[in-house]
Amino acid sequence: MEEEQKAYWAAFSKNLKIGYETISLLLKYFGNLKDAWEKGKITDFKKAGLKEKIALEITRMQKSFEPAEELNRLTKLGIKLVTYRDNEYPKILKEIYNPPAVLYMRGNFKKDDEFSLAVVGTRRFTPYGKQVTQEISYGLAKAGITIVSGLAVGIDTEAHKASLEAGGRTIAVLGGGIDEESIFPSVNKNLAKRIIENGVVLSEYPPGTPSLKQNFPARNRIIAGLSLGVLVVEAGEESGALITASYALDQGKDVFAIPGSIYFKTSRGPHNLIKMGAKLVTSYEDILSELNLESAKRLIENRQIIPDTPEEAKILKHLSREPVHIDFLIKKTKMDAHTVNSTLTLMEIKGKVRHLGGMNYILGY
Repeated sequence: MEEEQKAYWAAFSKNLKIGYETISLLLKYFGNLKDAWEKGKITDFKKAGLKEKIALEITRMQKSFEPAEELNRLTKLGIKLVTYRDNEYPKILKEIYNPPAVLYMRGNFKKDDEFSLAVVGTRRFTPYGKQVTQEISYGLAKAGITIVSGLAVGIDTEAHKASLEAGGRTIAVLGGGIDEESIFPSVNKNLAKRIIENGVVLSEYPPGTPSLKQNFPARNRIIAGLSLGVLVVEAGEESGALITASYALDQGKDVFAIPGSIYFKTSRGPHNLIKMGAKLVTSYEDILSELNLESAKRLIENRQIIPDTPEEAKILKHLSREPVHIDFLIKKTKMDAHTVNSTLTLMEIKGKVRHLGGMNYILGY
């Protein structure tokens, strides 16, 4: 799309009340948004099908807003505006009801992002939820699946981090502006920078928009819309993750859920989804199989952890996906504490083992 036309998409999208449906009406009536902005009067907007309140807001914007300046502002902020009519706009997102008219983006989409899975869950996860999120997200990313989430503290953060650690791609969808000052939560600003290097941070909200609570349901429809399916790891009964799952079902997408302890409140959401027909999964292989990505699955299955030294071989014999304390390894391997500790440190650097904290270890991904 020509930059001149794009400036008017930026202008209309500056108003949070003007979305895909409104812009579609304007395009149908005027042919393009430049003519709508420069020639449109309140009577024209009403004839186009807009409500009077929206028509009045547009006429006020016409008097005080310069489209070219808004586009320049985005450029200075390092933000790309992708409209519904641009080739870069994800095809899968166009298929949902009421798709975003524009996407404010940092980073770039790639063709492989067509193979994406949303990983969502609670902000207050258990150690079990954290471990599962890391393992499954890492495994999927290694298999070439792009991980989509919302950058929130908790499950979202762990999903993004694991995909980056795997050298994979990840997409963060925000419920507010993606400019440096608006990124929420602020604690994840550095994570957002890492995602931009090998993925995308995006929003349908213009720069400067705060991440208000009422924005998140709309944000969640985009998370689901960008994905082949949604995985809910841990979530309470009223979690926003369940809203994302609901959007996925409405969009005809697969919903996956991780089973947990019946005593954890964070298991209630996934368990309720399973009761309603969500697919119970316990590994990333389950998801690859369900999505018919068998070639990716075979590549995963062919990977194995090979010891480089006799010390590593002894330790690997006693490691699995269940956390094991270093004292147990010292006892079983019959090696001294210094040797076990130093070997584990090297193995962790190589990605063969993972330290979960408290001197507990599991096999690497």
